[in-house]
Amino acid sequence: MAGAEQPQATLKTKPVRKRQPKPSWIKIRPPAGEKYLELKAMMKELNLATVCQEAQCPNIAECWSGGTATIMLMGEICTRGCRFCDVKTGNPKGVLDSKEPENVATAVSKMNLDYLVLTSVDRDDVEDQGSAHFAKTIQLLKLYDPHLIVEVLTPDFSGNEEFIAKVVDAKPDVFAHNVETVESLTQRVRDPRAGYRQSLDVLEYVKKRDNSCYTKSSIMLGLGETDDEVRGTLQDLIDVGCDVVTFGQYLQPQRRHLPVESFITPEKFREWQSEAEAMGFLYVASGPLVRSSYRAGEFFMKGVIEKKRKQEQQESTI
Repeated sequence: MAGAEQPQATLKTKPVRKRQPKPSWIKIRPPAGEKYLELKAMMKELNLATVCQEAQCPNIAECWSGGTATIMLMGEICTRGCRFCDVKTGNPKGVLDSKEPENVATAVSKMNLDYLVLTSVDRDDVEDQGSAHFAKTIQLLKLYDPHLIVEVLTPDFSGNEEFIAKVVDAKPDVFAHNVETVESLTQRVRDPRAGYRQSLDVLEYVKKRDNSCYTKSSIMLGLGETDDEVRGTLQDLIDVGCDVVTFGQYLQPQRRHLPVESFITPEKFREWQSEAEAMGFLYVASGPLVRSSYRAGEFFMKGVIEKKRKQEQQESTI
């Protein structure tokens, strides 16, 4: 009927899922301290990126104040878009800073460190996915300081053994690559180009290439995984010879990222640590704020590697 009020169309909107409040045991200390400020200034001066800053690591205050940092190679733009990660994603268009390996070695020589972790964004836009860049950085670090312990936390290099071999042959002391989550959640959590089995293959090939290199991986909890799935992941890591595993709580960086399905209690993390140790891992770090590049784990690995080096030196003099 003309002039009659017309019914309004109802717009269907997707309900916004509220973030779960963080429990009392998730407490992050704000960055502070003289050593932290010193490292921050040095990183800025040398144009170096750290995963500590880019991924908003909750341990940045503890680690940087203690003189430990994880340097991120090959820029701040990742070619992949995992749904848990806060690192920027995009297309860096094949550009790498050729001076970066030298800059990293220079920076580390000024920091008086004895243990360094190198990680990177994924660089699928580069022909060898940055493996030669990784290798050159390791070689320069070892040249500048033969006693420096170098741990690398690498991408999967699309499972290409030639690329992985470049990094292994540069002789890092620890080769870390993260499975991140259980197999059933991998497609939802990680970029489609990543793969659970592909990550296991990376760790297995490292051991095949150089059995003296320690391997390491990390699992995020709180994404909806079951206990049996976590146990299955631990067994898969043991089967490929993985030496070290870490457990940490997944924390949603921004609203666009995957929500937290559950907060795991400190008691449960301790249970996972005991269970993983019983399975035969050389070292296990497990706690709500533990991350793959975790200072306590570095201290343990430093002791193991220094003991190994001393034994090798003694054997060579016999």
